[in-house]
Amino acid sequence: MLRRLYDWVMSLAATRHAERALAGVSFIESSVFPIPPDALLIPMVIADRAKWFRIAMICTVSSVLGAFLGYAIGALAFDLIGRPVLELYGKADAFDQMAARYNDWGGWAVLFAALTPFPYKVLTIFSGATHLNLLTFTVVSIIGRGARFFLVAWLLQRYGAPIQGFIEKNLGLLFTLFMVLLIGGFLAVRYLF
Repeated sequence: MLRRLYDWVMSLAATRHAERALAGVSFIESSVFPIPPDALLIPMVIADRAKWFRIAMICTVSSVLGAFLGYAIGALAFDLIGRPVLELYGKADAFDQMAARYNDWGGWAVLFAALTPFPYKVLTIFSGATHLNLLTFTVVSIIGRGARFFLVAWLLQRYGAPIQGFIEKNLGLLFTLFMVLLIGGFLAVRYLF
């Protein structure tokens, strides 16, 4: 089923509604949809490399807006369903302790998920459930999603179809390496200087 869904998303890139489809997939992927927007972004940029910036912008803006839906799901559904279940089992305090720790470092977690193939929707929802600072959530979402989609689109624009296979094959590794370097740099600055 997942393969059919992926193929369907890929087929949208060839339609005259590709930009709207990209916006829709980018929006809903940030909260519930399992297929990343790269499935549309990559063939769209390959098809018209001159539009790489526009395509990356549509993807970024829609994804960040969709992240607010994920945040709202976490904020609203947790209070309605999650907390009563935790209270029934006497675990509400454990969640509150975990939420406090998450909110200390949650911005990094959201940035990591926004940049990598890690399911971003998981942390958008969890951020809402823990009430991560909305400004922090917004800023790291814009930075992370923008960096991810603009980098992929720029590479495709610059190197064309030959880079497509490399990106698709190594996307997770490339963004994980980028995050390790980024976080490592901030930690080095904080603790060494």
